[in-house]
Amino acid sequence: MRSVTYSMNVSLDGYIVGPDGGFDWTAPDEDVFRFWIDEIRGIGVHLMGRRLYETMLYWETADQDPSLDAAMLEWAALWKPLPKVVFSTTLSAVQGQARLASGGPAEEIERLRAEPGEGEIAIGGATLAAEAAAAGLIDEYRAMVHPVLVGGGTPFFPRHERRVDLELVETRTFSSRVVYLRHRVVR
Repeated sequence: MRSVTYSMNVSLDGYIVGPDGGFDWTAPDEDVFRFWIDEIRGIGVHLMGRRLYETMLYWETADQDPSLDAAMLEWAALWKPLPKVVFSTTLSAVQGQARLASGGPAEEIERLRAEPGEGEIAIGGATLAAEAAAAGLIDEYRAMVHPVLVGGGTPFFPRHERRVDLELVETRTFSSRVVYLRHRVVR
């Protein structure tokens, strides 16, 4: 069965965006960006909410930007053809290899798991991840922890009255002091 992973950049105090909605502190250095390139190779489909979809729209045409370096062009070449499912009640259309979800995250994940396919089912965005977590559908949490305290904003982890036991399966520290933590849900 395909694994469901939730992976985002996060501040040390647990937020994916700060109280002002900013996330400029997540700009990756070369090593972190290379890591994300390697990670995307294992993804079969990416689920996201409207805000992340709109943020990532840049990459649909980024390959036309002559100022991009080789790594950014490589990312764009991997991201653009990747199937994406967008959860939104306000969008009426999406671009590229994206489609609007017809149901909720639980129904979509179950449908994707039942279909033949390779690669992980990746979730981006805290609101969408919170819904999947509440249904017990996330298999791995992957946090790229940045050495900054932002003091509030959108939390990485869903706030539920529910305990989830995790097993640490991988760590990595980058020269930029960013730390990658990968935890598997213990079932």
